[in-house]
Formats: sequence, structure tokens, C-alpha cells
Amino acid sequence: MTGGSPRRRGAFVAACALGLSLVTAACNDDANSVASQAMAGDGKGYVAGDGTVEQLAVADRGSAVSLGGTTVDGKPWSTAADAGGKVVVVNVWGSWCAPCVDETPHLQQVWQSYSTAGKPVAFVGIDIKESAATAAAFLKANKVTYPSLSDSGSGGQPMLALQGKAAATPSTLVLDRQGRIAARVLGATTVSTLTGLVDDVLAEQA
Repeated sequence: MTGGSPRRRGAFVAACALGLSLVTAACNDDANSVASQAMAGDGKGYVAGDGTVEQLAVADRGSAVSLGGTTVDGKPWSTAADAGGKVVVVNVWGSWCAPCVDETPHLQQVWQSYSTAGKPVAFVGIDIKESAATAAAFLKANKVTYPSLSDSGSGGQPMLALQGKAAATPSTLVLDRQGRIAARVLGATTVSTLTGLVDDVLAEQA
């Protein structure tokens, strides 16, 4: 727009700004959504999911996840060597992430339950954005007994293996016995939610 009085030009700019704000609000009504957080620019350093749960029918699952690396205490771990034929729970976390800290006892409780029962279930974490030593200290302090891979110094390989399905921190994926992503939770999970997802995958035909 060119020409016109300053008052008229000011009214036009205000109308455009109002229209843009209405479009933005319509697209991002949920301030906790992954998209809204990604656009917020609030500097908190991560996108926290809202607990959205997604389950995939067998026919809709993609290729198998091939996950491997070095744990925070320096040991090798891979789905092929350590979790073959099992339902695998993969949790992306960091000790700097408050929702991750909150869900830690839930994850440990579910893992302990399946482990004690001798169910074919494996758990593995992927620790991100901190040193392996920091992560190891957190796991020890919180009595977490399943392994966690360190993404630090790995060139991001553990996260790349998740096929872009862990968009929030924390995220939890459930892999079926063939290693395919069968379910995911974007955000902190709970004992009841995670147990339900794992039980559903366990009940599938091997």
C-alpha cells in the first residue's frame, strides 16, 4: 500500500497485525502443543510434549529401528544384541528436563515389574544434551536399573535411529518384536499408560 494519510496507513497496518494474530491463534490454540512450543522462542532449550499417545496398527508400522551405541557407563548396547525378539521401550530423556525427572520413577516401576515377571521386554534410555557422567550420576541417584545410551559424542546416531518419532523431550517409543515403532508418548508417561501400551504389543502374535 502506498500513499494515503498517516492515519489511514496506520489503520491498515493495525488491521494486518490483527489478522495475522488471529491466524496464528487459530493454528496454535494449544500452547503446550509441539508446534506452538517450537514457535515460542522462549529459550527453555527443549520442546516438552503434552502426553499425546499414538498407537500404530501393524499394517501402518514402518521399518525396524536399529538402535545401538555406548551406554552412559561405557558399555555397548544394541537392539540386535541385547533386545532381539523382545518388546522394547525406548525413552528419550535428560536430567535437565523436569518432565523427564518426574517420569523416571514411573519408568523404573514398569521396567521392574516386567523384569521380575520374566516378560520379554527390554528398556533403554537415550540421554541427550549432557555428559555421560552427569547422566550416570542421575541414574544411580534415582536407582534406575535399565541401561541408557549416551547421545553425547555419538554424532546423534541414537536419535537418528528413531526415525524422527521422538519430537519432544521426554518421548517414549514402544517397539514391537520386529523392532518396528508400535506406539509412542510425546511427553511424560505414567505407569498405567506405559503398561497398557506395552501389554497391547505383548499380546500381538509374535
